[in-house]
Amino acid sequence: MATVPRYFPARPEWRPLHESDVAYIAALEAQIHAAPWTAGNFRDALAAGYSATVGEREGRIVAYGVLMLAPGEAQILNLSVVPDSRRQGLGRELLRRFIDDARRLGAEQIFLEVRVSNVAAIALYAAEGFKPVGRRESYYPALAEGMAREDALVMRRPVLVSPAL
Repeated sequence: MATVPRYFPARPEWRPLHESDVAYIAALEAQIHAAPWTAGNFRDALAAGYSATVGEREGRIVAYGVLMLAPGEAQILNLSVVPDSRRQGLGRELLRRFIDDARRLGAEQIFLEVRVSNVAAIALYAAEGFKPVGRRESYYPALAEGMAREDALVMRRPVLVSPAL
């Protein structure tokens, strides 16, 4: 019996986010997140010198993120994958790129915040060595009208160690 070969999408090409990407990224952000960053937020991140990265596949941005560096630490401010490209390892790949960037630039630890309801993201971060270190109550806007604001789970990972696999 013949089998149909499974389609494996090409790995994205990673590059810095450019000013010319901002309008498109902001439009993606508005589709992906309940409390999206604005074009102004992305422009501010670029102006501040934050590490902003996009992953492109076949000329289309499929993942993006922003990493802020400070003395001794880094914080992932945004890590997003477009819905039709999820579950393909892109979030993990971008997360690892940010960890490597933080290590290369001398950070000792890296932080992030995630909605407590985002079970898939929390599992990814835990698998990559992040541990919960705090909770910000009512940090995120409600996902829908009439719902309560949502807590953020604050997670931390030492940069110099590899996650336990």
